[in-house]
Formats: sequence, C-alpha cells, structure tokens
Amino acid sequence: MRSFYITLKYLAIALWTAFVVGPFLWALSTSFKDFSSVTSGAKYIPWLQFKPTLEGWNVLWRTPARGGVDIAEPFMNSLMVTTLASAISIALGTLAAYALSRYTFKFGFVKNNDITFFFISQRIMPPVVLSIPFFIMLSKFGLLDTIAGLVTVYIVLLMPIAVWIMVDFFNKVPRELDETALIDGCNPFQAFFQVVLPNSIPGLVVATMFCLIFGWTDFFFSFILTFTEV
Repeated sequence: MRSFYITLKYLAIALWTAFVVGPFLWALSTSFKDFSSVTSGAKYIPWLQFKPTLEGWNVLWRTPARGGVDIAEPFMNSLMVTTLASAISIALGTLAAYALSRYTFKFGFVKNNDITFFFISQRIMPPVVLSIPFFIMLSKFGLLDTIAGLVTVYIVLLMPIAVWIMVDFFNKVPRELDETALIDGCNPFQAFFQVVLPNSIPGLVVATMFCLIFGWTDFFFSFILTFTEV
C-alpha cells in the first residue's frame, strides 16, 4: 500500500511538471519551425514531425532593411533597465530592511510595521493609479522617454519587494550575532555586511529573482512612459 501511494505521488508530480513545463517546451519547439509547419497543424516532435530551422530566430535579429525585426537594441535596453533597477533596488531595499528589522522607529502612531506596510502598499496599488503621477514627475524632470526615467520608476516599484522579503529574513537572524560582532569591535556597517548579510544569502537570492522577474515582465510602464525605441 505504501508503494502505491509513493507511485501515486510521483505520478502526480510528473503530471504537474508536464502541465507547467509543457507550454514552455511547446513555445520553444514552435520557435524552430518555419511558417508552413506552424500553420499546417499539430507538429511537436522535431526531426520526426517537422524539420527544425532557425528562420524565426534570424528574422528576430535581422535588421528591418533585411526583412527582419531587429530586437537587439530593445533587448539590450530591457536588459539594462531591468539589471540596473534590480541592483539598485536590492542595495537600497536590503539596507532599509535591515534598519526596520534591527532598529525601532516611531513617528507618532507610525511604527516599524506601518513603515513596512507603506513600502509594500506601493505594489498593492494598481499600476494605472501610479502611471499619471509617474508621467507628470518624469515630465517635470525631463526624464520622460529615457532609460534613466524607466530605471527610476522601476526602482520605486521593485524596492518594496526587496524590503518586504528581506525584513522577514533579517528577523530570523538572531540579534545575538549583531551584538557579538559589535562586542568584537565591528561597527554597525561591518556587523551588517560581514555577519548578518552572509547569513541572509537565501533571502537575497529570492529578492533578486523576484525583482528581475517583475522588472523584466512589466510592459505597462515602459509602454506609457516611452514613445521611441527606448
């Protein structure tokens, strides 16, 4: 009976994996088909049901003058914006999260939990609500339709994710580690970078992945705040 449940468990895992990975494999196989293979019906297995070709990939990277689309510049712009925004968001968000985790802030009735909620509330609001303020702000500073403007907007959008994730990880690191480092002669920055942060690498990896994913997949703000090939 136990072996039956184990088999059933692995079967369920296999089916779920196929359900999740299947669309990606289908899209990947479609990218290696020519136009006739795509429109002629269901063909999934390369070399058996269709002959793989790089025609679609060539069209993507070929210049418009040569009958292509030329996604090289947009791709590099997207890569630059996502990387810069994610790196700055992680750097600032990690420092803010450490401060919220280790120090007590109180401004009237506003406390640490309220500040943390304020950060994550930036992600709760619908993007369309933020689009008008962002548009006006970038227009006033001359950053509309620029890479610097997009990076600034994505920092505002991505940093709350980093703060939200890293606060939880820092809370799980014992405060005694900080105190021991301070007793041994470290200043607060050394205690953070040399003791606390190395113990929070998993959280840093998770926060980085989320920032990269959200930054890369967002289309709304880049569509609203840019007009040219930027």
